[in-house]
Amino acid sequence: MNARPAEIPYDVARIRADFPVLSTTTRGKRLAFLDSAASAQRPLAVIEAVDRYERTSHANVHRGVYQLSQKATDAFEGARERVRRFINAASLKEVIFTRGATESINLVAQSWGQRLGPSDEILITWMEHHANIVPWQMLCERTGATLKVAPINRRGELDIEAFRALLSPHTKLVAFTQVSNVLGTVLPIKDMIAAARSVGALTLLDGAQAVAHQRVDMQALGCDFYVFSSHKLYGPTGIGVLWAREAILREMPPWQGGGDMILTVRFSGTTYNELPYRFEAGTPNISGAVGLAAAMDYLDSLGIERAHTHEQRLLALATVACHSIDGLQIIGEAKEKSGVISFVVEGVHAHDLGTILDDEGVAVRTGHHCAMPLMEFFGVPATLRVSFGCYSNDEDIDQLVRALGRAREVFG
Repeated sequence: MNARPAEIPYDVARIRADFPVLSTTTRGKRLAFLDSAASAQRPLAVIEAVDRYERTSHANVHRGVYQLSQKATDAFEGARERVRRFINAASLKEVIFTRGATESINLVAQSWGQRLGPSDEILITWMEHHANIVPWQMLCERTGATLKVAPINRRGELDIEAFRALLSPHTKLVAFTQVSNVLGTVLPIKDMIAAARSVGALTLLDGAQAVAHQRVDMQALGCDFYVFSSHKLYGPTGIGVLWAREAILREMPPWQGGGDMILTVRFSGTTYNELPYRFEAGTPNISGAVGLAAAMDYLDSLGIERAHTHEQRLLALATVACHSIDGLQIIGEAKEKSGVISFVVEGVHAHDLGTILDDEGVAVRTGHHCAMPLMEFFGVPATLRVSFGCYSNDEDIDQLVRALGRAREVFG
């Protein structure tokens, strides 16, 4: 009998061998890839699944009676079923493929959001990615609704009492991140969902930074919309998922028109397709869906809980290391964090620091991380962000610390 993932030691060296890019060098140095929160690397299992589809199975889906089209359709719809199982959705009708979390949020804003009016309110938090701010601003401009923002504290934690105080019978939607892409803060989502429900508001969770690091269960969470992207889940770019309750989706009008989202088209009028297809106009990213399914298989083979434990150990190790460096200030030290550390170094701009680190083979993210209001809150123009994946190891942290020492020498 094969051992279950929990019974197999977490062998990070073996896991790293699954990711071809990690055996390469950058600027003549070993690559220490510490930017998984932006886009995780892809294992061979994903690369080969996409390549196999492109070589042997590609055709347009849902429309062809010939065998190759049916094979492509089976692969695409099989990927939908894989997503359904991965997030424990109640029905395939609740799983909608999009280009990513950003498009998923815009879909909800453009379709569901049509029902809002001047007396309605949307509540978000100070920790949101621009993708969970701008679509709601645009919706409020169109409808006259009001956008409210729940505050955070200097540790980068949500002020839950202030959040509750901002809820009212006028609140129609509460949209918030599950894990901050800048701070790594894990939000108290169960309390937030319950509070929103108490005033009759729907909830949308941005799970882009959570779904690769913790098990999510749509039937247990209690939210109404959930969005995530494939490329943060070790899958291809250009594809993501919107999950929503079937009853809510049935009441939402299509947000794009075209092929595959229709049943009949006449100049006198059009009848729309069933769920989930009415929200998937045009030819989809078929190979992307295949790759996403393969990524989910891969992560399940590792054991997502075991990978998370590994990442938490690295987070603790790196946090201690950062505290030991003179002039380095970690931005956001919430009690509950995912594998992300953002920091600034006194007297050195984040972009300059990132350039020095790149010379030392360390790949990190610098800038405002699509969270400019959060930068404003902390009074910094930008931060340097380190983020871990299932393949990150102790040597990555050692290389980061050495590179930071080199930067201190360069900038005095």
